[in-house]
Amino acid sequence: MKNRLKVARAEMDLTQEDLAKRIGVSRQSINAIESGRYVPSTVLALKMAQVFGKSVEEIFFLEDED
Repeated sequence: MKNRLKVARAEMDLTQEDLAKRIGVSRQSINAIESGRYVPSTVLALKMAQVFGKSVEEIFFLEDED
């Protein structure tokens, strides 16, 4: 699974730490999600989408091999 999390953060001028605080996780978790090392839970993905005012599908998407 890929994501556009870094782009969404940049559009809102949020740091990884800012986003982490808003959704209640560590900055390291945000970093791991952005780099594709960790796939967020549904609840976490929904919280992120809510912060950005976007649908989950606008932030996270599957690749052909997924």
